[in-house]
Amino acid sequence: MAAKPRFLHLLSRAARAAQAIADDGLADTGLTAAQAGALFLIPAEGGASVNAISEGLGLAQSAASVLVQRLEAASLIERQTDPNDRRAVLLTLTTRGRSLRARAAERAQQMNTAATRGFAADEQAIVARWLNHMIELKEDRS
Repeated sequence: MAAKPRFLHLLSRAARAAQAIADDGLADTGLTAAQAGALFLIPAEGGASVNAISEGLGLAQSAASVLVQRLEAASLIERQTDPNDRRAVLLTLTTRGRSLRARAAERAQQMNTAATRGFAADEQAIVARWLNHMIELKEDRS
């Protein structure tokens, strides 16, 4: 009888490999995968909160705040008062941020294409369902 796959071990190794592939693919943009992910969560027109970045990337609020500070220091985002709630702050993309976001999106598309090459759409759907299941398991524990 064949041994059962060690899914968590494989997922851990795959996560490290995916992180390295993403960082390598983005290297010439000067962005890390986390920074690009944050830029993707900020709409081209309008803004997003630090909380939206935190939730969207699955980061603690403190980690998201540090990430946002780095993006702001790099002049990729700006903080603006939310016109609907003067107490709230929205993060908006700068011109430079929009440009790098577009380049990073092209790279992400290329990396996703390479990562799914050789897998049929139904196989990709099963992998995506399982990965989302793992995320939900973690969120249920929080």
